[in-house]
Amino acid sequence: MPIRVAIADDSLLVREGIVHVLASVPEIEVVSISGDLDDLLAAIDEQDPDVVLTDIRMPPAFETEGIDIANRLHTTHPRAGVIVLSQYADPQYALSLLESGSARRGYLLKEKLGNRSELVEAIEQVAAGGSVIDPTVVEVLVDDRRHGDESPLNRLTRREYEVLAEVASGKSNAAIAATLSISKRAVERHIGAIFAKLELSDEGEASRRVQAALAFLADYGQPAPGP
Repeated sequence: MPIRVAIADDSLLVREGIVHVLASVPEIEVVSISGDLDDLLAAIDEQDPDVVLTDIRMPPAFETEGIDIANRLHTTHPRAGVIVLSQYADPQYALSLLESGSARRGYLLKEKLGNRSELVEAIEQVAAGGSVIDPTVVEVLVDDRRHGDESPLNRLTRREYEVLAEVASGKSNAAIAATLSISKRAVERHIGAIFAKLELSDEGEASRRVQAALAFLADYGQPAPGP
């Protein structure tokens, strides 16, 4: 059966663009299209989608409606995945999205919506229970945290650093191996070393691994060490 997707954005152009991108993907069925928060909530109750693609800010308040919906669905529709679409590469938005749990959650920048394969992969990963964080957001966190002699990230080798960034973006070990052109076993060794050096718990669950990596990179919201 195809993945049932609900789309919500206050911009007609964005909504139509997403529908167009997904129209030729047989594995995905768009079951509703909404322009504001109330319409989206009604569509979720009526259609029970597998994944919700929602703008981070929508009428009527234009605040953090997308994140609020994701947090709400943890209780009302726990099996529904949510991918928040944003034009902001601010890591704090992504961290707020994951506060209630990282499974079935994604944060993508709108500039990536034209990339069909990337969008479809994100939808499939979130529908399967995983997490997806836009690599640009991870890059911001990494750049902020790597400065200064006191940063624990300086304990990592260059390769371990690359692997950590891929882990934080939500990739599986197999996907990391393909991206970095190394073996899956090598990825597993690197991840073990990373979590040991950073004193993080790798419980084997991909979504928790993403949350742990992002939380470390963000230093729980504290400023990174100065240069």
